[in-house]
Amino acid sequence: MSDVEEHHAHTHAHSHMVHRHRDVGGGSARAAVFGVSDGLVSNVALILGVAAAATEANSVVVAGTAGLLAGAFSMAAGEYVSMKAQAELIEREVEIERRSIAQQPQAETNELAAIYRGRGIDADHAATMAEAVMADPEVALEVHAREELGIDPDDTGDPVGAAVSSFVAFGIGAILPLLPWFFIDGDTAIVLSAVIGLITAGAVGVALAYFTERSAVRTAARQMGWAALACSVTWIIGSWLGTVV
Repeated sequence: MSDVEEHHAHTHAHSHMVHRHRDVGGGSARAAVFGVSDGLVSNVALILGVAAAATEANSVVVAGTAGLLAGAFSMAAGEYVSMKAQAELIEREVEIERRSIAQQPQAETNELAAIYRGRGIDADHAATMAEAVMADPEVALEVHAREELGIDPDDTGDPVGAAVSSFVAFGIGAILPLLPWFFIDGDTAIVLSAVIGLITAGAVGVALAYFTERSAVRTAARQMGWAALACSVTWIIGSWLGTVV
């Protein structure tokens, strides 16, 4: 092998080693990041809005705690209902496919062979592959579910786990800007809430940049910008309400 050929072979092998994909279909860590972000932005905006309208720290603590609990329970319930409905839909579709494989095996074999032909496999090989798959009903069910429905019949999700994760993640994000109000009040607490909110928003942006492989600085700046906008709007509205209500 010449030096040039060896270089190309090495480069080709290296490209295969470094090429990788992230898990874009799921991931509890990514879901947790979004949950923290939701809790943070919604509650820091609520806290600053109430602080602008109210003069007592107790009012801010009550509002912030209510916002934390309401948001966390809402997120958990929504996640549970959504994932439960999805799981039931997947189970229904898989059961329909299971019955079809048992009652119409030849039609399902032809259908699978047609899918393989559509992917560029010649007719003979497609038919052979389809027949091999259909020889085992459980394998056939899994392959048909993946090829026709785009789902994994063994992975319908965990509604309870998703609900708990959403509750905890939202709660963590929502409690951070509220912490100063348990110990101090007034302008100092307002400034600390805002600073904690912006710093945490930046940290969330860095975490999101890790998952998306984008610029950490730009993603963090974007998160901080949206958080600052939400805080500013609610502060202005709270200040206005404090003078007219």
